[in-house]
Amino acid sequence: MIEVTRFNGKKFYINSDLIEFIEATPDTVITTTSGKKVVVTETVEEVIEQIINFKSKIYCLKDKQLRKAE
Repeated sequence: MIEVTRFNGKKFYINSDLIEFIEATPDTVITTTSGKKVVVTETVEEVIEQIINFKSKIYCLKDKQLRKAE
């Protein structure tokens, strides 16, 4: 899950695995696999960076767990 901000200032979390598209129109629009669209204040680059950071944490933890099991 990544944290993003609506234009009204409210922060919320979105499941990055359910993101299908991220567009700059010029506002950043996130489209989920269900077709729901959310406009956020973060740039496309910031959203992508958050996704990369989140996924790297997950895979790092998984890798550490696999190494412990060996």
